Amino acid sequence: MKGSEKKIKWRPAVRREMKKAAAREAEAISGEKNPNFWYRWEHVKAVVAVAKKLAKATGADLEIVEAAAWLHDVKKFDSREKHAQDGAKFARAFLPRTDFPPKKIGAVARAISTHMGLWRGKPLKNLEAAILWDADKLTKIGVTAAFHWVGGSLVRKKNSMSTDDLIKMGRRVDWQQKTVKSMHTKPAKQAAAARLQAYNELWDCLEKELKGKDLN
Repeated sequence: MKGSEKKIKWRPAVRREMKKAAAREAEAISGEKNPNFWYRWEHVKAVVAVAKKLAKATGADLEIVEAAAWLHDVKKFDSREKHAQDGAKFARAFLPRTDFPPKKIGAVARAISTHMGLWRGKPLKNLEAAILWDADKLTKIGVTAAFHWVGGSLVRKKNSMSTDDLIKMGRRVDWQQKTVKSMHTKPAKQAAAARLQAYNELWDCLEKELKGKDLN
């Protein structure tokens, strides 16, 4: 691209790339051309919203955080075990085609490359990377996670699922306490504890209603 050519706006560009990747994943998993629920797209939108709030609360670089949040799972379907590294490579190659600040591209790639894992033994030292990690995991330990997983499961499963099956699926998750303890930023730590409590209460309330225990 010549220096005189006008580059594309980065915000709609990264959103568009992620949506294309999410569509491919949703269609492949469901076997349908336009499935009713796109888990990846719903997840990434939630991560972006949370990451932007955390960035503003902590004084992190909003552009780095937002770009990394949109692109963090852009390669999830293509290379699940290596999607963080491949996503970072994609960011390095794609963002120069946009008007995203060139000096910040390396930071975006670094954040994407370190977002994997449901919990951490050692905290991330880079603030923007820590925020992406926190935002990504916050969407997996609250009511948001419950609804995203239910939607994704109903699209993915070819046989029927009962409400009891969904409750059992939700209760099988046994790693969320570790996730809460791994949060980096103060706002994320507070939200994580509240979200985990809400997640567990959701299944408790649902089971209680189904069995009529609220009538006692």
